[in-house]
Amino acid sequence: MTSHVCPSLFSGAERVLRGRVLSFHADPRLAGAEHSYRYIEDGLVVIAQGRIVAVGEAHALLRHVGAHVPVDDHTGRLILPGFVDTHIHYPQTRVIASYGEQLLEWLQKYTFVEEQKLRQQGHAEHVARFFFDELLRQGTTTAVVYCSVHPQSVDAFFAESERRGTRMIAGKVMMDRNAPEGLLDTAESGYSESRALLQAWHGRGRQLYAITPRFAITSTPEQLEAAGTLAREFPDAYVQTHLGENRAEIALVKQLFPQAASYADVYARHGLLGPKSILGHCIYLEDSELELLAESESIAAFCPTSNLFLGSGLFDMRRLQQHAKPVRVGIATDVGGGTSYSMLQTANEAYKVLQLQGQQWPALQAFYMMTHGNAAVLGLQDRIGSLAQGFEADIAVLDPRATPAMAHRMECIEDNLAEELFLLMTLGDDRCVAETYVAGRPSKPRKPEAVLRKAASQLLADMP
Repeated sequence: MTSHVCPSLFSGAERVLRGRVLSFHADPRLAGAEHSYRYIEDGLVVIAQGRIVAVGEAHALLRHVGAHVPVDDHTGRLILPGFVDTHIHYPQTRVIASYGEQLLEWLQKYTFVEEQKLRQQGHAEHVARFFFDELLRQGTTTAVVYCSVHPQSVDAFFAESERRGTRMIAGKVMMDRNAPEGLLDTAESGYSESRALLQAWHGRGRQLYAITPRFAITSTPEQLEAAGTLAREFPDAYVQTHLGENRAEIALVKQLFPQAASYADVYARHGLLGPKSILGHCIYLEDSELELLAESESIAAFCPTSNLFLGSGLFDMRRLQQHAKPVRVGIATDVGGGTSYSMLQTANEAYKVLQLQGQQWPALQAFYMMTHGNAAVLGLQDRIGSLAQGFEADIAVLDPRATPAMAHRMECIEDNLAEELFLLMTLGDDRCVAETYVAGRPSKPRKPEAVLRKAASQLLADMP
């Protein structure tokens, strides 16, 4: 509740959102569900210059908001922080739903073929526009993103992000072996191109850079050492790669790096583990690898839909979280091995993956992880992932009655937030995202037919 209101906070207010405000500030698993979040049944979020300037009860704040300030009325809907995705590939938007292969064959048959197209004039820009449209349609406002090996793919991505005003983390894939010629760089060019892109984009507005060796199979020791050198030169940059996704992948890594004690040890030897290192998948981890991840404070990205779709295996959340020093975990869509851009549907599949292993994953835990939790593992918990004064105004508005099936189910849910959230993560998708705000601006793309209907209605209204 807001008890003391400073009127000066509202002097520059540009937009107000009214609805059911929900924001997490602690992990429900550790703090207890009742102490992990703030919920306001009739709340207000006041926005100015892309940031939240006040959050509180509507009756307490409305009197301070000038009559000229637009109020977006989302009564009955949930207003939450925008979703955060910790692992996704933007060159793979046209690879999603490619039939019938496991990881290594799938990369060769589908992914590498599609990624080569990003060197074509204008193609990276086209794909980037679609990618951002799709993320914002789903309520995702921040993501950790793999570009392709081509530097222009990174420039196209960040330019589109800058145009949209989103906070993104991304980087050029580094690959100097075991891929088609059109996707190979060298240890030297991968370093120099990545360094130039990092210097151009990291910290520019809301853009952040991730040093991105794809995985150990596609990088020589020399390239991994070059990536590690970059990580030492730019300690505030992120590192992203893959680890322990597929049994055949792990066997090949052991052949390629016989001196290493394990797959994770390959990265440790080259200085690629640390608090800003995001490792996709982490399904098959030896005990020594758990130790490496825990001690280095590296992040395991749980990618349930791709792990199921590619037949990779089941992520063991309990094992990582109950380690003597818990491994930090985020959740991710991993498009295009992943089968949905929706973090809600990703949470749906995560629940099932954990159910198969006798592990519980309550809805409050899922929504914590998709918002504040993912922001926290990325070290951005002071900027995004919560609805609080001073935070960047990246916001998703969810309608729990968006489809007939959801509305029908809601008839049996009375004042039970946990059940409502579980419904959203089980049956929800882009249809229940009523709006996505990026830095305080409504940003959810509208379907062309809806735009045409609106234009036609306006034309009729303007006719004499």
